[in-house]
Amino acid sequence: MRFTVAIDGPAAAGKGTISRALAARFGFAHLDTGLLYRAVGALVAEGADPVAAARGLSAADLARADLRSLAAGEAASKVAVMPEVRAALVDFQRRFARGQGGAVLDGRDIGTVICPEAEVKLFVTASASVRAHRRWLEVGGDEAEVLAQVIARDRRDSERATAPMRPAGDAVVIDTSEMGIDEAVEHAAAVIRQKLPQAG
Repeated sequence: MRFTVAIDGPAAAGKGTISRALAARFGFAHLDTGLLYRAVGALVAEGADPVAAARGLSAADLARADLRSLAAGEAASKVAVMPEVRAALVDFQRRFARGQGGAVLDGRDIGTVICPEAEVKLFVTASASVRAHRRWLEVGGDEAEVLAQVIARDRRDSERATAPMRPAGDAVVIDTSEMGIDEAVEHAAAVIRQKLPQAG
């Protein structure tokens, strides 16, 4: 069975947690596509050429311990605006998405660009203040500064010329601002269950 769940949304909205839970529940493979960009960003910060880094990504690059840091997220957002970097990573993501057994991919342009044919498209979001607070609880520091970074990243991700972050026209929007993670996962799982019988 080939069945793709595309989950998009801004940073700290909960899409990664929801994606992992859904993949485990339905037995699908999971790919956090943001890790691809974070790994490229980390390599660029060490002096690598962005396009060469994207073309040569290895499993070891994706397993780096520093990819969840705020700095890695900032670096990812900067390399993600480069069309050549995005093109180098598109094929990898599409092959993963259509693998046997089903797949959940989360990112910012999965339902709109990478997998517009996905059987299920979700857009997970939350208010900037809620997302900044969640991120601040993870990374610490000055909460006002974290909020400013979240807002700046949203603007960069949604206004970039190539594959801007936005919900697909047929995506189901899940706002987690006042929703617990279990409730959000149940809501998303219900959407998937509605579509699963249609899978070939």
